[in-house]
Amino acid sequence: MSKFRLAPVWAFTLVAVTALAVACSNGGPPPVDVAPTATTARAAATPAGQASAQSTPTQQAGPLPTPVAAGTPLPADAYGPAPELAGTGEWLNSEPFTLASQRGKVVLVDFWTYTCINCLRTLPYLKDWHGRYADKGLVILGVHTPEFDFEKYIDNVSRAVNDLGIEYPVVQDNGYATWQAFSNQYWPAKYMIDKDGLVRYVHFGEGAYEETEQYIRKLLAEVYASVNEVPVVPKPDPEVDPLAMPDNVLLALTRELYAGYRRNDSAVRFGNPPYIVQPEFYENPLMAATYKDPGDHSNHFIYVQGEWETTDEYLRHARATQNYEDYVAIKFYANEVNVVLGLHFGGQYDVKVAIDGVPLKREEAGTAIKWDQDGNSYLTVTTEDMYHIVDLESYQGRELRLSSNADNFSVFAFTFGAYMQ
Repeated sequence: MSKFRLAPVWAFTLVAVTALAVACSNGGPPPVDVAPTATTARAAATPAGQASAQSTPTQQAGPLPTPVAAGTPLPADAYGPAPELAGTGEWLNSEPFTLASQRGKVVLVDFWTYTCINCLRTLPYLKDWHGRYADKGLVILGVHTPEFDFEKYIDNVSRAVNDLGIEYPVVQDNGYATWQAFSNQYWPAKYMIDKDGLVRYVHFGEGAYEETEQYIRKLLAEVYASVNEVPVVPKPDPEVDPLAMPDNVLLALTRELYAGYRRNDSAVRFGNPPYIVQPEFYENPLMAATYKDPGDHSNHFIYVQGEWETTDEYLRHARATQNYEDYVAIKFYANEVNVVLGLHFGGQYDVKVAIDGVPLKREEAGTAIKWDQDGNSYLTVTTEDMYHIVDLESYQGRELRLSSNADNFSVFAFTFGAYMQ
């Protein structure tokens, strides 16, 4: 099992890990590493999710469109005609429509999924644009292309749309048909279509909010919409803490971490570092096994202790316990931590969350954290979703441990942030 030792694990580019992923790339072959600029989204360090093994589509190869630089003219042939929606499922907040039926309007197609932290960070801007420009001819369409199987269920998507306060149309793309029609590779990705059905602006990932609004206004002006009466609201991009991009990769912002077997196996096969390096994970694929935490943790990896079952998408606690003796641990560098958790058997369960071996303080806790009568910090998993668990005042390196006595404790992924407070 020498291939899982840490020494060869670091044989990957610094850009790949420290690029502070503002966009998640679709799984499959290793994604392209894109250095951050004002108009290009940074690719995630590693593949970021597919549908189930039974229905995972083949990603259509092809060149990605290059976003137009800010302040340049908008040629009508910048990207060509927009492809039509394909293979759509349920619609929310709207009756079904085609892109062709929206001629004469400006359409912003946003590829997203409800547990993608990069997508969630862009939602306030999308909701603001919908509120201020919908009556001027802007149509925002959220194309919900799932990263995990549970994101395919309309009840889950409907709950998320309601909880997030999304009022513009959302359509399911469970089979990735519209994703492939656009040759898309990232969550979130925005494609702006003009009154004639031509794609005129593209942006991948977070950021470029002021630039995007300027393109909205320019394209609406081509429809003779009176956008001048709508005030421009300054939307500066959040500032990344410079400490999150050091020369030493071990101190860099922790990459997105995945607990499922498929993502780890794919990383190994394509010569990328896996997310779990304990040999038990690979000696017992897709079955339950006993794990021993080596105790010496490195940034960018997941460590487990106790009885766990591997599945394609997640790790499941494989036994009921009494004293929280089984756990998932990470050493992270960030100021924000989120975790995607599931409900293997339904119902609900509690997860104890500790940082550096002690309960979270209130000034360290994310919005999902509560405290019991003994002062232990924990969260209650009631639905398959992303949970905000750590929110620090500054960029730091800390040790995090999640434990539960429940045998349906299911861990999909961790995501991290490093924006200045």
